[in-house]
Amino acid sequence: MSAFEPDEAEWEARRRRRAPWGVIALVLLTGLALIRNGSGEFDVGPPQPAGAAAADSTPGIVAEAVQPLPHAVPDRVRIPAIQVDAPVMPVGLDAEGWVDAPPPQDPNLAGWFTGAVSPGEKGTAVVVGHVDNAQGPAVFYGLGALKKGNRVEIARRDGRTAVFEIYGIEVFAKNDFPGDRVYASKGTAELRVITCGGGFSQQNGYDGNVVAFARLAEVR
Repeated sequence: MSAFEPDEAEWEARRRRRAPWGVIALVLLTGLALIRNGSGEFDVGPPQPAGAAAADSTPGIVAEAVQPLPHAVPDRVRIPAIQVDAPVMPVGLDAEGWVDAPPPQDPNLAGWFTGAVSPGEKGTAVVVGHVDNAQGPAVFYGLGALKKGNRVEIARRDGRTAVFEIYGIEVFAKNDFPGDRVYASKGTAELRVITCGGGFSQQNGYDGNVVAFARLAEVR
């Protein structure tokens, strides 16, 4: 941990100061264009979710069997199905009230939104990352290719790994983003992994966000 990085006591203080979920969802809804720096300058765009991968709304049995974890800062995200293995940095809201993103210069870097719970806690944790940058595909370029049943592993600073199982993957228009559906707590430990997606134009960038819905399935 660097001298400039908050210790666990500070993270806990930030967690307690966190606004209620309804307020956070409202803030995000007023300006969600999560990853705004995608270049889109490639012959083949990122994969988009299949209609059959839409999230169901019924909590799975596996989610009820796994006890949520206490707060711990995430260190790394791994998604074996799309060869993702990346460090995670904390991100908040930017000056315009949008969910911030990791620096686009580093293509293999994800961000954990500190306004939500940490991955593995009861509630909905949020991890974001770029789909591409000026050099090419970035950390979550392949997110739209995920399928139900794929796993997302979050290595935490407490030495545990929270393993989430995907139960839905969808793309939503940024100007009609269903914040309540995406961010609201389901009463269990859940995770959302988000990047840009949908159509692309030079003027406006990507017009949607790809969202992977997952719930805690295992703790290692």
